[in-house]
Amino acid sequence: MIRLFLVEDQAIVRDGLKIMLETTSDFQMVGEAENGVEAIDRLQELQDSDRFPDVVLMDVRMPEMDGVEATQHLCQTYPDLKVLILTTFDDSEYVRQALQNGAKGYLLKDTPIAELAKAIRSIFQGYTQFGPGLIEKALAQSDPVTEIETEPPAELLALTDREREVLKLIAEGLSNREIAEALFLSEGTVRNHVSNVLLRLNVRDRTQAVILANTFPTYLNPIDTLTEE
Repeated sequence: MIRLFLVEDQAIVRDGLKIMLETTSDFQMVGEAENGVEAIDRLQELQDSDRFPDVVLMDVRMPEMDGVEATQHLCQTYPDLKVLILTTFDDSEYVRQALQNGAKGYLLKDTPIAELAKAIRSIFQGYTQFGPGLIEKALAQSDPVTEIETEPPAELLALTDREREVLKLIAEGLSNREIAEALFLSEGTVRNHVSNVLLRLNVRDRTQAVILANTFPTYLNPIDTLTEE
């Protein structure tokens, strides 16, 4: 059973989502809030109880505290909590900030209920989910970074050649299996490389690694010769 908590300021939307999600046999709605402040308070009350949520569905524009700021607070306070942004706004700045603050996904409210349910299950299992074109839009509209103004972090420079190439393929959207096929490695070896990349870069997940990779693309140029596993 996946425990859900809904943060939405419009009561009619909140009630509609609750009704639709509660018809799904593997979902349990454990709480709701109408803004970020209330969500933080309610989750603190649920902490250490069997009703603490696995996934929070978070609106963006809300009074008192918006969803972007609330996501940052919740992800920092509860590292294992998964936050899925569910909003009517596909603004690239919202997407970018949500990713940086730890959100595992970003979907629009017109997403069909079957697709929303699938996304919730995927996020619960540790994957990330974004509506069509949203992450590409956020990355494309990010402020350009020049080599004169910004140098890559030491963590990026410390990657081995193989780890750099794995990161480049992650940034291109390849799965572990596809990376294994591209580099003629076993899938287990690729999983180890991916884990090492995330650890070395000190990032939370693949999505944040993609953001970093796209910020400094020149440091991920293809390597001519790679012999290490």
